[in-house]
Amino acid sequence: MSKEELTRKTEVERALDQRITQKEAAKRIGVSERQFRRIMRRYKQEGDGGLVSRKRGKASNRKTKAELLDEVREFVNEPIMQGFKPTMMSEKLEMIKGIRLSKETVRRLMIDSGVWKAKTKRKEEPHYSRPRRKSRGELVQVDGSEHAWLEDRGPKATLLVFVDDATSEILAAEFVPEACFFSYGTLCKRYFQDHGLPKAFYSDRFSVFRDNSKGNRNYEPITQFQRALTVLDIELICAKSPQAKGRVERANETLQDRLVKEMRLLSICDYEQANQYLPEFILAYNKKFAVMPGSEIDFHRPLDKTIDLDFLFSIHDFRTITKTLLIHFAGKVYQIVTSHPAYFYAKQEVLITCDPSDAIIAWFDGKQLNLKELENRPKQGAVVSTKSTRAKPLPPAYDHPWRTYGKKLNGKPVLTTFSTD
Repeated sequence: MSKEELTRKTEVERALDQRITQKEAAKRIGVSERQFRRIMRRYKQEGDGGLVSRKRGKASNRKTKAELLDEVREFVNEPIMQGFKPTMMSEKLEMIKGIRLSKETVRRLMIDSGVWKAKTKRKEEPHYSRPRRKSRGELVQVDGSEHAWLEDRGPKATLLVFVDDATSEILAAEFVPEACFFSYGTLCKRYFQDHGLPKAFYSDRFSVFRDNSKGNRNYEPITQFQRALTVLDIELICAKSPQAKGRVERANETLQDRLVKEMRLLSICDYEQANQYLPEFILAYNKKFAVMPGSEIDFHRPLDKTIDLDFLFSIHDFRTITKTLLIHFAGKVYQIVTSHPAYFYAKQEVLITCDPSDAIIAWFDGKQLNLKELENRPKQGAVVSTKSTRAKPLPPAYDHPWRTYGKKLNGKPVLTTFSTD
């Protein structure tokens, strides 16, 4: 008998001996008084066996049919389903086969089939989660995740992700060859046009977001990305550890699991198709994983249509015009074509912008200058000695024989011309 059944026996005997009332005994074992009288009657007729559950030794009424379990085992062993975790496997089982089973049942079947191994929990140092911001757009976590998103069907790429801190909602995402200023700028432009300007960005210390060069400086240099956000009045916060921006890190982990397998099922073989599929996936992701914000206020500000985002997310640098109206930039020389006299521009500082297509534009006093790239001819190769370039020839001594060569021999004058006589 189980512990619960032994407790029932004790209370039934006390009630039969009239040491307690039937009402008190029923309350102690957690049944109604009417049910308790049935238990007493069964105990009088069958003894201890009357208190044992009638279901013991019998199959459960909720037991899954053997034919259905065989179909599920065959499904989880299909090559295309390799690497699926139990939760996602149960979702795809219902979506593709129409079989609805709990994720724990699917987990047990996957373990029995050898396609999943039970994991033992290890003790980890707790990283206490930072409280969410209350409003949408108050803080947006940004990150790039390099991964083999297409598995063996394509090369590695980087997925840029913007996640809202208040809701865990993916606000923007895009596959790019590498994480750089221009790739982040392109995604920012689309995000600002779709949602507006957030209050703050939360990122890691990647060189796009922060200048990590060490040196004794009286000022802290800013990156091109910081310059663009400053103009838009968006605060940039750089985290000191991955755990600090846990929302986007967990999103990356989920995407590396679910997005990879979804694209495998759809036979997506290039990143152009992957970027076309992303909006559909993000919609389903946000519906499943996003939460309600603590406040109904949205901190996104509407984008001012007078702001030129293409100009803002170009590389900005400054150069000084020479006396001959030349500008040197990125190893190239540009001539200013103008009808103004040379002194109008000479020694003046101009703004140089470079867009993702490497187009160079010079701006002076808010106006675009007309530039002509000059042909950069290679220099003539210098004749160098085969000896070390560090070697410096030394002049001969004042009494070296070389100085008197052809004039003296052993300190005596010698004949330097020949006579025909």
